[in-house]
Amino acid sequence: MTKATKLLTALPQPQRQRLMSLAREVSFPEDTRIFESGGTADRFWVIRSGAVSLDQQVTSARRVTVASLGAGDLLGWSWLFPPYVWDFGAEAFSQVRAYEFDAQPVRNLSEEDPQLGLVLVRTVAEILAHRLEMTRGKLLEQYTLHRRSVP
Repeated sequence: MTKATKLLTALPQPQRQRLMSLAREVSFPEDTRIFESGGTADRFWVIRSGAVSLDQQVTSARRVTVASLGAGDLLGWSWLFPPYVWDFGAEAFSQVRAYEFDAQPVRNLSEEDPQLGLVLVRTVAEILAHRLEMTRGKLLEQYTLHRRSVP
């Protein structure tokens, strides 16, 4: 498995500074729902400290954790792709501190600075590829465990 790409460290310094000019610091108490699948994806976060679990609702009463995120990780990518709807839910697993970005100003900045936009899209694509690889591994693990438990 490849190492996870970190959004802020992947951006060249000039683009990182421009992006960070749009950031604000936020925090989420432990067990806070940050967003729900199907909701409007109008922002994203870069986690500074703490842990967040990404989950998928599989039944009305059951959520399955598909990824765990920590310091330096990008939380939320649906803001970048129409129709700007969250594909997963997210919950603070512990106290979380993060940089929060409103999506529209970041999309505007990406249009004004095509180099930043290209680097941002490529970096998010690398992050998505890594998460897809992690999710695939978890699904295979769950499938294997389920197959072993079936008589």
